[in-house]
Amino acid sequence: MRHGKKFNHLGRQSAHRNAMLANLAISLIEHKRINTTLAKAKALRVYIEPLVSKSKNDTTHNRRIVFSYLNNKYAVTELFKNISVKVADRPGGYLRIIKLGNRLGDAADMAMIEFVDYNTVYGAGKEKKTTTRRSRRKKSDDTVAEKQEKPAVEPQAETSEE
Repeated sequence: MRHGKKFNHLGRQSAHRNAMLANLAISLIEHKRINTTLAKAKALRVYIEPLVSKSKNDTTHNRRIVFSYLNNKYAVTELFKNISVKVADRPGGYLRIIKLGNRLGDAADMAMIEFVDYNTVYGAGKEKKTTTRRSRRKKSDDTVAEKQEKPAVEPQAETSEE
């Protein structure tokens, strides 16, 4: 029965699961993109996103908290120096999971997990649009040009009779 099962235990004891997630997190921080099973990728996202949020505020306390999870000082340095700078303006959702299909040996669902800001394929052609949509129809360039060419209505000068 699954009473009170809040997360995927991945078929492992807690120490083995924590060590595996820490190793996956270190590999992800080092390489910015890894291939793994879909279940591990979903568990890794839950594991690493709070650490990335902590890395945005570079204090000794936050570094010690992240180091207690990762136990790798090079990964902690990479996370706080390089990754936190790229994700500074992002309010969350630092990772992307892309399904790859089934593994040949055991037909396990495979996925690629990567940092969103380090992908050059998705963000290369897009420009950030900061305007909001005000109406459903788009104003054409002709109507804008016509409005600019029309002179403003001037009040008629009063002619006084002498």
